[in-house]
Amino acid sequence: MESTATRESARDWRIWFGVASTAFWLWLGGLYVAVVVGWADFVRQPADAMGGFLEGAFAPLAFLWLVIGFFLQQRELRNNNMAIQAQYEQMRRSAESAEVQARAIRENALHQQQETVLRIAERVERQLGAVIGLLWMSSQSEAGDETAENLWTMMGAGDTEGFARQFMGLYFQRGPVESYDLFFGTEVRARHANTIEQTFERLLERVAACDPDGLIQDALLGSAHGGLYQIIRGLRENPPDGNS
Repeated sequence: MESTATRESARDWRIWFGVASTAFWLWLGGLYVAVVVGWADFVRQPADAMGGFLEGAFAPLAFLWLVIGFFLQQRELRNNNMAIQAQYEQMRRSAESAEVQARAIRENALHQQQETVLRIAERVERQLGAVIGLLWMSSQSEAGDETAENLWTMMGAGDTEGFARQFMGLYFQRGPVESYDLFFGTEVRARHANTIEQTFERLLERVAACDPDGLIQDALLGSAHGGLYQIIRGLRENPPDGNS
C-alpha cells in the first residue's frame, strides 16, 4: 500500500506541475495582452495574425504536456515491466514446484515398480531353485540321496540357491568340457537348462525397466542363480570342442 501511494504521489506532482504551469502561462499571456496589446486591439487583429500569436503562445504548453506525458508513460511502462517480471518469477517458481512434484511422483512410481519387481524376483528365485534342483537330480543321481535331501531341506528353509552353488562348485572343479554334460548331456537336462536360462533372462528384462542404475541387475547377476545362468549361457553359446 505504501509503495502504491508513493507511485501515485509521484505521478500527481507532474500533473499538478503541468496544471500550475499552464495556468501561470495563460495568466502571463492574458497579462501581456491586457498591458501591451489591449483586449480591444487584440480582438480586432486579423485571423492570420491572431493565429500566429496563439500558435506561438500555446506551443510551449504543448511541448510541456508532451514531456509530462512522456515521463508518465515511461513510469507506466516501468510499472508494467515490473508487473510482468513479478508474473514471470511467479510462473518460474510454479514451474519449479511442478517439476519437483513431478520428480517426486516419478521417484515414487519407480520405487513402487522396484518393490513389485523384487517381489516377483523372490518368486522367480524359488521357481529357479526348484528347476535347478530337478536338474541336479537328473545329472547327479550318483551323488546320493543324502546330499539332495539336504539341499531340498535348505531350500524349504528359504535358501533357494543351494543347488546353484553346488553346480557352480562342480563347474569350477571340472571345467567347461566336463561340465557341459551336466547341463546338456540329455534331453531332460537340456530342457531344464533352457528353462533356467530363459526364466532368468525374462527376470532381467523385467528388472531393466525399473532399474536405471543397474543395481538390482548387478545383484541378481552376482547371486548364485545369476552365476549359474551365466555358466549355462556361456556353455550354450560357446560349447566346448566335441559338444557342439
